[in-house]
Amino acid sequence: MDTHSAGFFLTMAQHLSYKKCLQAMFGLRRFGIKLGLSTIRKILSGIGNPQDKFSCIHVAGTNGKGSIASALSTIFYSSGYNVGLYTSPHLVHFNERICINNRPISNDHMVKAYLAVKNAHHGSREPTFFEFSTAMALWEFARQKVDWAIIETGMGGRLDATNVMHPKLCIISNISLEHQLYLGNTISKIADEKGGIIKRRVPVITAVKQKSAAVALKKIADSKSAPFYRLGNAFRIRKNPDKTFSYFGIHHNWRNLKTGLTGNHQIENAALVLAACEILNQKYTDIAFETIKSGIETNKWPGRLEIISKRPLVILDGAHNRVAAKALSMYISDHLADRSVTLVIGILDDKPYAAMLKSLLPACKKVVLTCPDIDRALPAEQLFPIAKEIIPDVEIISNVGKAVTHCIDTASPDEVICVAGSLYVVGEAKEALEKRGYPPFELNR
Repeated sequence: MDTHSAGFFLTMAQHLSYKKCLQAMFGLRRFGIKLGLSTIRKILSGIGNPQDKFSCIHVAGTNGKGSIASALSTIFYSSGYNVGLYTSPHLVHFNERICINNRPISNDHMVKAYLAVKNAHHGSREPTFFEFSTAMALWEFARQKVDWAIIETGMGGRLDATNVMHPKLCIISNISLEHQLYLGNTISKIADEKGGIIKRRVPVITAVKQKSAAVALKKIADSKSAPFYRLGNAFRIRKNPDKTFSYFGIHHNWRNLKTGLTGNHQIENAALVLAACEILNQKYTDIAFETIKSGIETNKWPGRLEIISKRPLVILDGAHNRVAAKALSMYISDHLADRSVTLVIGILDDKPYAAMLKSLLPACKKVVLTCPDIDRALPAEQLFPIAKEIIPDVEIISNVGKAVTHCIDTASPDEVICVAGSLYVVGEAKEALEKRGYPPFELNR
């Protein structure tokens, strides 16, 4: 066998190994969602407790976790740190969940992490998909000797698989009603669950607005002697007419700031990032203001008001719950009121789909209902009656990729196509668009 052929078969073997790992991992989804820490702790113990080998920031909340985490990763990487970033879900490729210095890990490294976790004892029950992927991320971060890891929770906080960390800082972005079957049916109960990431004497910052949520989080922080910083009290922002904003912080006041992410809600996320940098600079880091400012301005987070084409204008935004749908609706009304907007939307069965449609559809001329390839997706036919009551032009194209490409192919250059309703919808849209030459998943580097 010549050198070229040997290389070809080696590549094929590596690819097949990666595919087999993915198949085995996705097979774990049949175990569903199981909140609790005993299984993840057994796995981590079996792989040397990698979570104890680097400093970390733990991020929870209903919306904005990924935007906050990616901004912090960009800032830390720009400051010369070796930084890990763990987020979920992925959009197109599993590797997106585990990034080193803002780059998804390679297929080979993913396979090594998979094998390390697979060979560890996991106790009396099989790990869930999220427990397994969390252990993989922590193992890979330790193997690559990251200085800092930014860890995003999956669901809730108290019993989330990521809550095995000993963070230097906790961030709770905001709270709204979500996953009520698992987290509780009131804002206060959900705040208790998300506040479960708060650790003794570890600072916590938050942008929660509801009084009941703030009271619940403050009570937990006080019980653990954890310094508590809330947006609007300990630090503030002022939005300026020129789309910049000013930050009046815990120790510093900074003006003429911009975010690289679109939408007014991203300014609040940026404020949490600024407060985080202030607090960490007091004890653990020495990050220059210019690096912080640049990191916020250049931060990218795919699938969140992501513009991937301008003629026609194609926007991808997960908008996967009531709050996110309202934010997207405001953006369309504020910035695209004079444009013809077609909404491509698919929604999962645990979401308030009627409320989401009622928020989004009045700002659109046409809607194409679709259905992501996941067992929790609502059939497009179930969305049809509600959509038809709101606007007359409703079409069903169940395959996400076909729905998106059809809309692009039939749109005029001045029209707008917005893909929303679930990050799984956005992921399938991106996969279809990548095949047509659109850019793949990318963070700022």
